[in-house]
Amino acid sequence: MSTPETKVRLDKWLWAARFFKTRALAKKAIEGGKVHYNGERCKSSKMAEVGAMLTLPQGWDEKRIEIIALSDQRRGAPEAALLYKETAESVKKREEEAEKRKLLKSALGAPENRPNKKDRRMIHRFKRIDSEQ
Repeated sequence: MSTPETKVRLDKWLWAARFFKTRALAKKAIEGGKVHYNGERCKSSKMAEVGAMLTLPQGWDEKRIEIIALSDQRRGAPEAALLYKETAESVKKREEEAEKRKLLKSALGAPENRPNKKDRRMIHRFKRIDSEQ
């Protein structure tokens, strides 16, 4: 971790905190409006500050985190986890959403088998007719 007076770009901090595999992916997410800094869209060149709140997507969920330390070096996951703290309501919301997905998946059930060639042709025919209307 760096000293408090060190300045770190937001895309570099997200990469160092292991939210994205590359800085390019972090930059793309920021520029695409997926990452919000203190509730607002920002640029990837924005300087990260201790105490700032970030909202960012993570898989199916959205995390709301607070920056508690700055670093411009990517290290192991245990060290990267020390750079931020997820809010309690974010954790609760993610757990509720995961439970909903789990219940929905069990309610739908998996099909008994894959469609054969005849079934696939019927599906394609149905979709073609449906899309033409």
